[in-house]
Amino acid sequence: MAKGNVKVLGAWPSPFVMRARIALNIKSVEYEFLEEKLGSKSELLLKSNPIHKKIPVLIHNDKPVCESLVIVQYIDEVWSSAPSILPADPHDRATARFWAAYVDEKWFPTMRSIATAEGEEARKAAIQQVIEGIVLLEDAYSKCSQGKPFFGGNQIGLVDIAVGCFLGWLRVTEKTSQVKLLDEAKTPGLVKWAERFCAHVAVKDVMPDTDKLAEFAKLLAKFKAPPK
Repeated sequence: MAKGNVKVLGAWPSPFVMRARIALNIKSVEYEFLEEKLGSKSELLLKSNPIHKKIPVLIHNDKPVCESLVIVQYIDEVWSSAPSILPADPHDRATARFWAAYVDEKWFPTMRSIATAEGEEARKAAIQQVIEGIVLLEDAYSKCSQGKPFFGGNQIGLVDIAVGCFLGWLRVTEKTSQVKLLDEAKTPGLVKWAERFCAHVAVKDVMPDTDKLAEFAKLLAKFKAPPK
C-alpha cells in the first residue's frame, strides 16, 4: 500500500488521533501523518470533516473517514487479512463496542473533569468516579482477556485501543493532581496491561512522553483561558 493512498489528519497529543495511528500500525499500513496546528484548522480538515470540523480524519484513496472508533473499525474491515482488531464472534464484538463507547461517553469525560472541577469536594468526587470506572474496566479486562495479555486476547483489540490511547493523559492527570488513579492494589490486571500496551510495537512510537504531554496541557490551558 503506497503511503500516498492513506493519510491521517491529526495532532500528536490527541488520544483520538492515536487510535487511528495504532490501528494502522497493527495492520502494517504505511500512511502520511498531516499535523494540524493548535488553534487553527486546515482547509483539508474543513473539507474532509465539514460536520464536526475536528480530528482525526483518515483519508483513504481521497475519501475521508471521520470519528476515531469509526476509523478503527474501517481500518479493520479494509485491511482484513492482517491481525483482526474486532473479535470474530458477534457477542464478543458487541461487548467490545460497548466498552469502547463507555470509555468515550462516560469514563474519559469524568477524568477530564478533574482538571476543571471547582472546589476540592468536586475534585475529590471526580477522582472517585474515575477510580470507580477503572475498577469497572479491571473487571471488563478480566472477562474480555480470559487470562491473555490484552482485552482483545493475544492481540491488541478495539477496547485496548479505546482505553490505551488515554494512558498518556491519565499519567498527566496523576502528575498534576498528585493522585494515583491506576493502582496496583486495586487494579493489578490493568497496571500490567498498561505496561504491555505501551511497550507494543504498534503503540510505543505514537504514545506521547508524559512530561511533553504535561507541558502541552499547560499550553492548552492558557490557550483556552478566557481573556482578562
